[in-house]
Amino acid sequence: MTPASIRVIATALGLFPACAFAQQASAPALVTLFENVRIFDGRTATLSASSHVLVRGNTIARISSSPISAETGATVIAGGGRVLMPGLIDMHWHTMLVRMTPPMMLASDAGYMNLQAGAEATATLMRGFTTVRDLGGPSFGLKRAIDEGLVPGPRIYPSGAIITVTSGHGDFRQFSDLPRKMGSATTRVEQLGGSMIADSPDEVRVRVREQLMQGASQIKLTAGGGVASPFSPLDVTTFNEAELRAAVEAAENWGTYVCTHAYTPASIQRSIAAGVKCIEHAHLMDDATAQLMAEKGIWLSTQPFLDVAGTEGLGPANQARKQQVVTGTERVYALAKKYKLKTAFGTDILFSAAMAARQGRMLADLTRWYTPGETLIMATSGNTELLALSGARNPYPGKLGVVEEGAFADLLLVDGNPLENIELVAAPDKSFLIIMKNGRIYKNTL
Repeated sequence: MTPASIRVIATALGLFPACAFAQQASAPALVTLFENVRIFDGRTATLSASSHVLVRGNTIARISSSPISAETGATVIAGGGRVLMPGLIDMHWHTMLVRMTPPMMLASDAGYMNLQAGAEATATLMRGFTTVRDLGGPSFGLKRAIDEGLVPGPRIYPSGAIITVTSGHGDFRQFSDLPRKMGSATTRVEQLGGSMIADSPDEVRVRVREQLMQGASQIKLTAGGGVASPFSPLDVTTFNEAELRAAVEAAENWGTYVCTHAYTPASIQRSIAAGVKCIEHAHLMDDATAQLMAEKGIWLSTQPFLDVAGTEGLGPANQARKQQVVTGTERVYALAKKYKLKTAFGTDILFSAAMAARQGRMLADLTRWYTPGETLIMATSGNTELLALSGARNPYPGKLGVVEEGAFADLLLVDGNPLENIELVAAPDKSFLIIMKNGRIYKNTL
C-alpha cells in the first residue's frame, strides 16, 4: 500500500482531516542561521574560530568561517561568540519510569502514565538532552508522539519492556501473584509493558520478538540482581547462558544487539559468553572481567553514582544495595580507563523527578575521572558509536552527536565555554540559551 493510498483511506475514515496531509506536505523547511559562534564539534576538545552555521530543515546544511547570507524567512541567531555544540545523549534512560514509581504504575491507567512521561520528556529536552537510549519501559507510543511533533522531547532509542526472570531485577510482583503460569503475561507491570518475565529460552525468544515487533532498537535483559526491585540481591545471577543466547540470536536476526543489566563478574562474564554486546553498570566487576571486556570489544555503559540520592522511597535492603553500587563507582571507572574500555555515559534515573533534574549534574560528575573535553565527547559523538550498533533498527539513521555538515541539527547554544567550565551543563536553565532538536528551536532566551 502506497503512502498516498494510506492518506486517502485515513482521510475517508475520519482518522485525519484532509488538510493535515496537505499542510504537512506544503510546509516549507525551517531555516536557521547561527552567526558568530565558536563550535565544539563533539569529536575534538577544542573550539573553532568564529563560524557561521546554516541549518535547513532538520540538518546542518553549511558551516563556514565566512559570513553566510541569510535566506528570506530564515531565523537569524546572533551568537555573539558563544559556543555551539551538539545536543547531549543519555545512554541509560527510562522515559516512562522517571516520575512513576512501581506502586503508581500498579494504581494508574496507561493514559496518566503517558502524560507523566510526556511531561518528563519535555523536561529532559529542556536540560539539553536531545537523544536518549531507553533501557526499559513502554516508550513506543511516546516516541511516536515526539517524532510526530505532538510532544516536545528527545529522540528515543527504545528497548521496550525489560526482560527478566521470576524473582529477577524488574519483577515487581508480590507473593500473592504466585504461582505464575508459564507463557503468561498477566501482571499489571507486564500488561503495561514495563517488564516481561521469561523463564526459558523459548519464552525469552517470544518476549524479545515482541519488543522487536513494536519497534525496539535494541534489547535489554537483566542478567543479575538490582537495586530497586523487591527480590533481587546484587550477587544473584539470573538468566542462564542458553536463555541469554536465545535473546542474542533473536536480536541478531533483526540486525541489532542485546545489552544486559549486570553488576557482578559472574553476570558480566555469562553475558559476554552468550554474545551480549553491551554491559550496563558493572560497578562490582573485577580486573579480570574488565580485561575480558577489552579483549572482546564489549561496550561498558555505566553511570557516575556518587551517593544514594533517589532511594528515599526504597526499603533498607534496597538502600543497602545502592550503597554497594556507589562503593563500586570508583572501581568501574578506574578499570574502564586502565583497559581503555569503550565507555558510554548514562544516568539510569528511576522513580524521581527531583533526581531527573540532576541529569546534567551527573554528566559534570564525570570530570572526577575525565577532562571536560573527554566528558563532553563521551556524551555526544562517543555515545553515538554505541547507538550505531542498532544497525538497520536505528530509528534515526544519520549523523548524531556532532556539529558537521549533513548531521542532524540537534544543537545547544551555550552561554560560556563548557570545555573550560563543565558546571555549565549542570545548570541548563541558565547556560543553554538555545535548544534545537531536528532543526526546530524549542528554547530561545536570547
